[in-house]
Amino acid sequence: MTPMVAVKASDVDAFVARPDPARPVVLVFGPDSGLVSERVNALVKASVDDPNDPFSLVRLEAEELSANPARLIEEAQTIPLFGGRRAVWAKAGSRNIAPAVEALLALPASDCRVVIEAGDLRRNAPLRVVCERARNAAALPCYADGERELARLIDNEMRDAGLVLKPDARAMLMPLLGGDRAASRNEIRKLALYARGRGEVGVDDVTAVVSDASALALDELVDTAFAGRPAELETQLSKVRAAGSSVGSIFFAAQRQLAQLHKWRTAIEGGAPFSLDGVQPPLHFRRKGLVEAALRQWNAARLTLAMAELAEAVLASRRTPALADTIAERALLSIAVKARRAAA
Repeated sequence: MTPMVAVKASDVDAFVARPDPARPVVLVFGPDSGLVSERVNALVKASVDDPNDPFSLVRLEAEELSANPARLIEEAQTIPLFGGRRAVWAKAGSRNIAPAVEALLALPASDCRVVIEAGDLRRNAPLRVVCERARNAAALPCYADGERELARLIDNEMRDAGLVLKPDARAMLMPLLGGDRAASRNEIRKLALYARGRGEVGVDDVTAVVSDASALALDELVDTAFAGRPAELETQLSKVRAAGSSVGSIFFAAQRQLAQLHKWRTAIEGGAPFSLDGVQPPLHFRRKGLVEAALRQWNAARLTLAMAELAEAVLASRRTPALADTIAERALLSIAVKARRAAA
């Protein structure tokens, strides 16, 4: 069996910064479309002298490659008319372009960089399998930013703008980012523009400017479930889907909020002074009513059981990706129904 040579998610940025010439074919894929786009553009820019020169950069759509797989080989092996570096930018859509890519990978490597832009691909998707198993190709996964990646993104943008982000403002900003790299970067740049010339960015600036649709919709969906409002879930799910959030993001938001509720509820039952006004990171004002309702309707023991049930739903969604959306919807509905019964 051919050994897998997939690039680890933690090594992707290093590869993009210094692409391996021995792996001229690069597949960029994943659920974070903004990050996919950002990395594709960086690779293309690093592979040609002039991205606007049609002789240096050729763009191919999936329909073309599916109808004529040999087109990819022809373009990759074409010698630039006026010299210089050449690249091919192929977009993978609903059509299967794996045969065209596989045929290219079977040939001796050329100096032409081939960058393939794709969406979220299952582990057994033909295009992903072909690129992950080829020694002359690299498959770069693009997953939603975690806390470390978001912190680095914020720091870089603030430094470029000559601004300092106050700790409490950072605590408020972080939960509002992460659904999509392009959206996150856009929100940070909006914030930097709003605070330009003032040196520091505070909580009031974040509240006034940042309103990431994906993050706020996710929070509202999860809060609605834990507050015991099953009748409102369908509407909230529609908002989340419209904002482009993945099933993985929904589960992550639910597990994160469940952990927070358990922590807060345990403190309340232990007799410790507790107020939502003092939690970190600060809650968005739109969330407080729903979170207060959830804390009234759940106790620590029932939240512990909910953790186990949610973990089982996450595992089931990974085992059967085709049903992941349905599994997530049912898991949230179950949470909402149990919360409503507790309140009755």
